[in-house]
Amino acid sequence: MRIIKPSTVREWMKDHSPAKPGLEWWLDTVESAKWKNLIELKKTFPSADQVITASGRPVIVFNIGGNKFRLIAAVHFNRGLVYALSLFTHAEYSKDRWKLLL
Repeated sequence: MRIIKPSTVREWMKDHSPAKPGLEWWLDTVESAKWKNLIELKKTFPSADQVITASGRPVIVFNIGGNKFRLIAAVHFNRGLVYALSLFTHAEYSKDRWKLLL
């Protein structure tokens, strides 16, 4: 898969140093993946979930850093593209406000 703006994920590593090992692993894993659908993605990331945002658009929520962070991404299986949209702490994610932002 091709990650659009991996530099965004690297910036998150600077801002959230405890998430850095998990984000590095996520980048490496996603870049080497060739998923065709959510079922294949879930073989790599069993805890990943598809969630529908307030705008009606589907995103994938990945657990990062032992469930301490949530990475939200738009995955376009048909085009082989992944857009890393946001990173939240577990506490921020749990407030569900993020669904209104994306």
